[in-house]
Amino acid sequence: MEKRFAIGMDIGGSHITAAIIDLNDMKVVEGSVSKVSFDSNLPVKVVMDFWENAIRSLCEKTQVEKLSGIAMAIPGPFDYGNGTCWIKDQNKYDNFYGLNIKDLLRERFDFNQDFPIVFENDAISFGKGEVYKNTENLSKKVMAITLGTGLGSCFIENGKIVNSGEKVPRSGEIWDHPYQNGIAEDSISLRGLLSNYHDLSDIQLNKGIELYHLANDGDEKAIKSFNKFGEDLAEVVIPWLKSFNADMLVIGGKLANAGDLFLNVFREKAKNAGIEIELVISSDNETAALLGVATLLYEVNVQ
Repeated sequence: MEKRFAIGMDIGGSHITAAIIDLNDMKVVEGSVSKVSFDSNLPVKVVMDFWENAIRSLCEKTQVEKLSGIAMAIPGPFDYGNGTCWIKDQNKYDNFYGLNIKDLLRERFDFNQDFPIVFENDAISFGKGEVYKNTENLSKKVMAITLGTGLGSCFIENGKIVNSGEKVPRSGEIWDHPYQNGIAEDSISLRGLLSNYHDLSDIQLNKGIELYHLANDGDEKAIKSFNKFGEDLAEVVIPWLKSFNADMLVIGGKLANAGDLFLNVFREKAKNAGIEIELVISSDNETAALLGVATLLYEVNVQ
């Protein structure tokens, strides 16, 4: 069987992570992962220069001459079927609003109209990647969430995304569900965590790492901020774990790295609610997203 390779890209507001994906074995090619930091609010041409350079460098580095497609994990709002970006007022990709990413890529490369360029929500990509990493997970009902500047979520059963029906929220997304005086993402995100500390201390921190160090150094208000974050997470997530009858909860995103400061609270809340579940903290969020979004190309090729 001819080897098939694709490029997987995880598109963030301040960086992209890219790698070559072996579509035959559904593995990230060893040594191919690269990360480039930049300001996504730069002019479109400048941002596309970063993307183009990342793609060309990967192909040169790994000596892949023929690609079977490009798969991009990207946050919403986004038209994933057509490739049009609708991100607005989120301090990222402001200049891409209304632009078709497929067209932008085809302007840079000699891709014909049939060359596969596919897109998926970053949280869904992460969840699918975590499931595909271990074949034992393919038979499980999995809820995956990403904790960072926003709150991402997806629900997976037998390796397939579930985004409709009574057992999951609309489109599988929990970020915009009403919670307290706003929506879930107001509390379960970096801004929510920092807001907790501001409410307790009247000090406005700008970076989560600052709060993390304060908590590890024994700052009582910082510790309480993380505890409150764990409580809010439990209040929002536990009802959906019950509804979906999930076997596993996978947590990723940058804030998952601080899980030792809030997950004990979450576990206690889950236990009190009668929830017994396998809790997995992702050790490689970005690689999982790359593998997850590449499953779109794998599924196309095996049909």
